[in-house]
Amino acid sequence: MNTFYKSTLLAFAISGASLQSCNTDVEKKEVKTESTKENSMLKDELNKYVPFKLTTNISHLSSNQQKMLSKLFEVADIMNKLYKYEVLDNSDNKYAALDTQVEKDLFKINYGPWNRLDGNKPFTSGEEAKPAGANFYPVDMTKEEFENWDNKDKEGQYSFVRRDDSGKLILIPYHIMFEKDIKKASELILEASELADSKDFKKYLQLRSKALLTDDYYESDMAWMSMKDNDIDFVVGPIENYEDQLFGFRAAHESFILVKDLEWSDKLKKFAKFLPELQKGLPVEAKYKAETPGTDSDLGAYDVVFYAGDCNAGSKTIAINLPNDERVQLAKGSRRLQLKNAMKAKFDNILISITGVLIDESQRKHVKFDAFFENTMFHEVAHGLGIKQTLEGNESVRKALKEKYSALEEGKADILGLYMVDQLIKKGELDADIKDNMVTFMAGIFRSIRFGASSAHGKANLLRFNYFKEAGAFTQNTDGTYVVNFGKMEEAMNSLSDLILRIQGDGNYEAVTKLMDEKGKIGPDLKKSLDKLSEAKIPVDVTWIQGPDALGL
Repeated sequence: MNTFYKSTLLAFAISGASLQSCNTDVEKKEVKTESTKENSMLKDELNKYVPFKLTTNISHLSSNQQKMLSKLFEVADIMNKLYKYEVLDNSDNKYAALDTQVEKDLFKINYGPWNRLDGNKPFTSGEEAKPAGANFYPVDMTKEEFENWDNKDKEGQYSFVRRDDSGKLILIPYHIMFEKDIKKASELILEASELADSKDFKKYLQLRSKALLTDDYYESDMAWMSMKDNDIDFVVGPIENYEDQLFGFRAAHESFILVKDLEWSDKLKKFAKFLPELQKGLPVEAKYKAETPGTDSDLGAYDVVFYAGDCNAGSKTIAINLPNDERVQLAKGSRRLQLKNAMKAKFDNILISITGVLIDESQRKHVKFDAFFENTMFHEVAHGLGIKQTLEGNESVRKALKEKYSALEEGKADILGLYMVDQLIKKGELDADIKDNMVTFMAGIFRSIRFGASSAHGKANLLRFNYFKEAGAFTQNTDGTYVVNFGKMEEAMNSLSDLILRIQGDGNYEAVTKLMDEKGKIGPDLKKSLDKLSEAKIPVDVTWIQGPDALGL
């Protein structure tokens, strides 16, 4: 090979290597830029949550009660573990494989790689869409296969649907699927019961310990309804159906640890007795309000010191209305527990800021914590109003409306809660100004819509916003702020109550589907309003600093 030929080959080789190196550098820069952009977007999502420390004064609790709290924290941690599996199989391994701390923080908040504030869109690369049935059903199971399955217990709340070795669908009860963890939780609750100062609370804990082992919660729910003198409360077990968005059948595990606010609880006791009277006055045809709600309801105010599982995923609840068992509700009503410290955290850190951006300046004076507390409290009370069994078909409303039930039920509770406030003010039983409640209610719609379309509460508020808009319950100024039209809001409140109660009483799945399809959407004007809140960097929700250390144990 001559010298010239060698030199030419060498030159080409060097040139090619340089070009390859240059291309690699460009690719690295592009990957780095894209990675930086993604990380920045994830940080924006994380910043939608404002941290808040859950604590309360426990100096009035006895030594035994404080020891009991430590055991309840252990049980709550187990509920966290069970819920993680109900959302996502192999959750811990997926978490460990994440590259950045911001991804891990978001994963913890959402109990998985799907953003609950953004329609459950994946926030990690390569992740598939969240299954509508979470981990309760086989991912390859279709709705048609389930509906054609001949199994009388298939719609039960407390079992997983799985496949056997031949591929056929089978049921595995929770207490069998989670046998080891359930047994441990049951033992800890029984130990906690021995430390209870309240005889009724002790009985409830003993029955709840047994219920976890059998998936039969009726007796413990009835016992929970009888508690009146307990300073501590403990909600534990598979309770809400929000996570099952395929059918709305399966209940997910969760836990609340609560300390009673004695002063505020005393203020609330008198309202339960008005339930039968308010039921009769509902703005709907008589047959849709024929049921008589139980009056053994308990309205109480609590400071919550721990959230675990379903109630801690994404947006956080600020009030509890339980039990969900319609048999217990008809017999005894339900208990409505207002989580005052959590409520105050959201009011101070979120609702006031929303008011400053989206509510007309002349009406901002009407946004008050007491009105926010009342609206939330009567939302929970209103779950007990209306009808639990369909008029025809001899089945529960929950079963008839399937996966649409939760969103419509939350919408019912919102609108009937405002109706109850209005009626009690007119009766002279509630010292309040309905204008405060209406404007606070309007600001609250924007707060809850931001929870996203994957949330039952988010869907309920979208429905109400669009219904109110068409009814003229509010108008929007040229600067983007909103003004409540009080008279028309009252009319819309009554007509929407009538519509929802009729759909529930008829068990009309087609009607609720049509209603949600038409009104459960974010239009261009609403999107602009929500964008303004994002631009103002107003948090969407809270995330908790919680546990024994936060409480000082």
